[in-house]
Amino acid sequence: MSLVKLIAQADERGLAASGLACLDRCVPLLGGDDEVLRPLWAGLVDDGEGWGEKVAKVRGELAPPASASDSAADSASASDSESGSGSGSGSGGGEEIVLLARRMLDAVPVERSGDGLREWADVCSISALRIHQLLDPLDAGGDDSVAACRAGRTEGASHLVAAELRRQVVVLELFAQHGAAGARQALGVATEGRRVLRAVVSRRARGARR
Repeated sequence: MSLVKLIAQADERGLAASGLACLDRCVPLLGGDDEVLRPLWAGLVDDGEGWGEKVAKVRGELAPPASASDSAADSASASDSESGSGSGSGSGGGEEIVLLARRMLDAVPVERSGDGLREWADVCSISALRIHQLLDPLDAGGDDSVAACRAGRTEGASHLVAAELRRQVVVLELFAQHGAAGARQALGVATEGRRVLRAVVSRRARGARR
């Protein structure tokens, strides 16, 4: 089943998990530590009580100082310049990557219910795939390519983008099949993806300094 259909069929808990997992994978771009979203993960197993307060706390912890975001943007921008990827997938560079991550955080609904969650899940899905596309110098695709991947047409997708797509699908399937019991495995999927993203950003930064 395509990612678009999985999101369309997901319940509120699954939608929250989908958005949260995408954001968690991209937390390094916002200068956050690995534990910053744990209160929201813990909230997936309850009825959503206190969700808004937890969201506000996370936003506060991931707010500037801008130096952390600037550092991530500078690393990605420098490697874009070094690799000559100033066009295609490199357009916008590190600044666009960080803005996409910030967009996911800013869009978190203060209530874990309703259409707001589905909209957030879509925002996070698209943003996370685009981030991985921009981070991959071998991927010259754009928004159309991201839309095709979400619809199940993955021909030509780079390894980095295809892997992120698989992670998004797995998280939604876990909650569709197991409900709240899928939270621990979904967190593991997000953690694995965060390590991949951090390694890619670090490798690009090292390459830019050579």
